[in-house]
Amino acid sequence: MTTATEGLRSGQVAAAAGVNLQTLRYYERRGLLQEPDRTPGGHRLYPAEAVTLLRVIKTAQRLGFTLDEVAELLETAAHRHGHRQPGTGLRARAADKLTEVEAKIADLEVIATTLRQTLAAGCNDLVACAAEQDCPLPFADLAGASLAAGPSRGEAGSDGQGCGC
Repeated sequence: MTTATEGLRSGQVAAAAGVNLQTLRYYERRGLLQEPDRTPGGHRLYPAEAVTLLRVIKTAQRLGFTLDEVAELLETAAHRHGHRQPGTGLRARAADKLTEVEAKIADLEVIATTLRQTLAAGCNDLVACAAEQDCPLPFADLAGASLAAGPSRGEAGSDGQGCGC
């Protein structure tokens, strides 16, 4: 039987890894952490490696991996000595995640540019701005072809001074 000197209690593991007890138990239920041994009194006793594993999980999450993706990476790592299928290791997953993050960054850059243009144009009213020809907000892009086929926008604000709304 494991003694108190052979493991860390839940609070110790959680504190050392920078997570709360609910997170620790949730990861256990999800299978990210193995169920720990228990003392005769029923207290959980985790091996010291549990702290490292929790830190790995939290770091992977900060890098944009979902818990399902983390679970798959951990499963792949557990079987790294067996035959691994191509595209399942950390390198392939990190490359895919990087592509995903770079696409999000590109989207955010477009949003930031549009917001800067909106501020520079002096837009103060979302509805009034939508009716202006020179409004920098992408109403036409969002509406697609249905807006192009509909009534044309007013000419107010077409003096090059922004939307003026």
